[in-house]
Order: sequence, then structure tokens, then C-alpha cells
Amino acid sequence: MLTRYFIYLPSVYKKFRMVELDTVLTELGEFGRFQAFTYLLICLPVFFSAANSLTYVFTAGVPPYRCFVPGCDDDENSDFSQPWLAVAIPPAAPAGPYQPAQCQRFVRNGTGCVPSAFDANRQETCDKWVFYPGEKTIVNEWGITCLDNQWKLSLVGTLHFAGILIGSLLCGYLADRFGRKLVLVGSLVLMSVTGIAQAVSPSYLVFQFFVLLNAIGTSGVYPLAFILGVELVGPTKREMSSMVINYFYAVGEASVGLFAWLFDEWQSLQLIVSVPPIFFIAYYWVVPESVRWLLTQKQNLQAKKIVQKAARTNGVHLSQDILNSFDEGSQSDSDCEEKKEHAQGLMQSARALFRSKRLIFRSLYLFFIWAANAFVYYGLSVNSTSLGGDKYLNFSMVCLAEIPGYSLAWLCLHKGRRPSLCGFMLLCAVTCLAAAFIPQDSQTGILILFLTGKVGITASFGIIYVYTAELYPTPMRSASVGACSMMARFGAMVAPFAPLLSIYSAPLPLLLFGSVSLVAALLGLLLPETVGTVLPDNVNQAEALCDAS
Repeated sequence: MLTRYFIYLPSVYKKFRMVELDTVLTELGEFGRFQAFTYLLICLPVFFSAANSLTYVFTAGVPPYRCFVPGCDDDENSDFSQPWLAVAIPPAAPAGPYQPAQCQRFVRNGTGCVPSAFDANRQETCDKWVFYPGEKTIVNEWGITCLDNQWKLSLVGTLHFAGILIGSLLCGYLADRFGRKLVLVGSLVLMSVTGIAQAVSPSYLVFQFFVLLNAIGTSGVYPLAFILGVELVGPTKREMSSMVINYFYAVGEASVGLFAWLFDEWQSLQLIVSVPPIFFIAYYWVVPESVRWLLTQKQNLQAKKIVQKAARTNGVHLSQDILNSFDEGSQSDSDCEEKKEHAQGLMQSARALFRSKRLIFRSLYLFFIWAANAFVYYGLSVNSTSLGGDKYLNFSMVCLAEIPGYSLAWLCLHKGRRPSLCGFMLLCAVTCLAAAFIPQDSQTGILILFLTGKVGITASFGIIYVYTAELYPTPMRSASVGACSMMARFGAMVAPFAPLLSIYSAPLPLLLFGSVSLVAALLGLLLPETVGTVLPDNVNQAEALCDAS
């Protein structure tokens, strides 16, 4: 699944919960001092995971630059305020205040820097550039300039999401095999080391290699921290814990805008988000392993020690019955048989699903909705730096818009899955389309609509995870949500290329985001309502949801 969107809510979680451990957590104190301290520790890496996920927006950003004019410019005294610029370099746009073109200059036919020295009817492509003093990105570093090279900058984001795709597949398996804590710490170390390596990369290709590895590390941090946090607290506190950790993520994303504003050079920005996570290696000794995972691995004694430590910290005395339950080794001898039965049930349900036209179409609708959500969500984040005004502030505000988005999803989820999902996607569609048709000089109006669209798509993504899980039968639920999440990754991989459309027309990216959201909202109307229904245990019950709604 996407690093970002991994949301547990009770309607899904209760179906799988370990009742005995929930009883232990209730007696222990559902959110006592032990849980609160450990939960805070777990949220801190999420902050840096979020920052690493979107740093590429600025490290691969395009700083202001123009053509170098031989005979007029020199390597030490070139800037953007020379009086001869307008006669040596054509304007970047036919209308509006003069801005020098980035990659074209007038052909020189004389000496000096006066109008008669240039032929205004003939242009040539630059082979050297002057960058605006201050901001430095990989564009300056490796000369990734002009339209022919724009795809190389977008490819940074695409490779990041490709790494997320690879990493999420690996981390899920490794976490089940070796434990949540060990893989979380390993992911943090990989994220930190490869982030530092990006900052010292000698070439674009080496940089991209470490971008991919960094994303693989980043992909494990949020989901594993989320699991550790949610499994740590009692049943009635899980919804709260799932919300708070998302707030940490949103603030982590927004911090990238602040750090990019404070540090002009891309290497400094990369280091500021990559060096601190190396210290999270201490979590191997500080953060407890998931008690649920220990029980599934029959490490009951270790699980008991963690629970006893939590009880001492919380000032709680556990009953003897609770303590004895850890000595019974009840996680048991029938595990292999249960796994075999589960695998058989999964295959039977898969065959039944592919014979059901209703569920096939449901899956196709959901595939598009998930891909659309990820495409628009990440597309808005990347495109925020092209809005008028301060790009650093705009980016941070767009990221912080996720906080009300998550809150609205939480509040509206129980009012109905389908109307909430479609309503928020429609909100995003309307605001994006409206922003596309507003005059480009209406910066405040466009920003307000842009932020509203981000709130809508964030809330939509917060709902779709729970909604999807409720639309499939129990044996297929996890695999189906995983397949939908896979489609979301593909949508995210395309998102970094959307801003390239602004080369042809500034409103085009917003028109695309709005149109995709609108189609997804309309497809959502074809899905059945699930609020208040029992989770389906087989294909027939899943099909019957349509009749019930």
C-alpha cells in the first residue's frame, strides 16, 4: 500500500482483532503513560518519513535561470538586472512583465551589448545559463535545463513512487517474518543513509539510484509505525491514534516547505531531513516489539515481559488470570492448519470473485478511484509550487490542508461511505476546475480553491481505505485492498509528470485533476453503501450489498 495511506478504523479492525489481548489492554489502561510515551516515540519517525517523501519537490525544482550571453555576461558578474537583457534575450512570455527566456537568445551580428549587436529576427539555443542567485537544485548541479530535460526532473518523483511500490512489498513480508520493530529500524537507517548519499551524489544517475533506495526505506516507516502505534493502545483509542499519527505526517510534509525556505542549497535540504533519522537506531533498544506479533510467533514470555513493564509504568496491577493467559501458549499448535484452511478459502473466494460480473466491475471502479485519488493527491502537492505567490508557503499550506481533510473523513465516515467518498471527490473536482478557469492573476482565489481541493482529496483517501475493505468478502479482503493500493501507486507514479502540462497552458494540470476527480466521483456512485451492514464473509454476501443499498 502507499506509504501514506494506511488507515485503521474500528469497522475494519474489529473483524481481525485478538480478543484476549484487547482484554489485556483494557485492564492495562487503554492509553496509559507507557502507551503515551511509546506512541510519541513512534510518531517522530513518521515526521521524517513524510519529509523524505516530498523533498524531491524542491531538490528537483526549477530555479529561475536565463540564457548566458557571450560578450555581455561573464562568469562572475552575471545577473537578472542587466539593462541589455531585453535586446539580447527574447521574452519568456508574449504578454506581461518582461522575463528573459530560459533557453533562447537572439543571434549576435555585431559587438557590444546594444540593440544593433543582435538580430531580433533570429534566435539560437543556449549552451550555457545564468541562474538567479540563491536557490540551487539538481538543475544547477547537473545542468538539467530547458524543455528537453524536464522529464528528468519529473522522473525523480516517479522513481520515488516506484521505490515505494517495491519497498511496501518487501517490508510487509519482512515485518511478518522478523518483527515490526526490527524492520522499522532497518527502514529508518536505509532512509537516512540513502538520503545522505543523495546529497553527495556525483551524478544524476547516481542520485536517481539513491532516490529509489531511499523510497524503499521510506516505504516501511509509516505503515510499521502505524501498526506499532495502533496495536499498542486499547480498542476505544485506536481511532484516535490513527488520526494523530496522520497529523504528524501532514506536519512532516509541511516542514519541507519551511526547510527549503531556510536552506537555499538542495544538498543542505536533503541533509536536514536525512541526518536526524539515523539516531532512531536507538529505537531497537527503546521501543517495544508488537505484543500481537510476539504472540503470533509464540514468544509469549517476551510478550508477557512487555505487558508487565507497561503495567508497572501505568501503575496498574494485572489480574492473575491475565498473567496466566501468557503462560498457556495458546497461539498454538493449530496455526499451520489454520493457514492451510485460509489459503484454501482464499483460492475458492478468488475463483468465485472472477465468476462474479458484479464484483469484477466493482473492482474496476475501485481500481480507477484509488489511482485517481493518488494521482490527484500527489499531483496537487507537486503542482503547489507553481502557484502564484510564495512557493514555500503555498506548499506548506497545501500539506497542512490534510489535517482538516483527515478530520472531516473521520467525522463523515459514519454518515455513509458512498456519499462521503463521492462528495469529497466532487468537492475536489469542482474546486480544481474552478481554479483552472479563474484568471491567473487572481492568486488568492486560486490558492483558496486549491487548498479546498486538497482537503477534499485527502478526506476521500481517508474514506476509500475503510470503504474498500467493507466491499469484499473476508477471505479476499486483505488481497483486494492490496490490489487497489497497488493501483494507487501507479497513479502516484504518473503524478509528477502532470505539472509538465503547464508548459502548454497554465490551467491544464488543474483541468486534469478536476476531470479525473469528477470521473472518480461518478464511478463511486455505482458502489453499494456499506455503513451499518455486516462485513461480508463470502462472495454471495458481497454481491448482496448491491441489493441492500
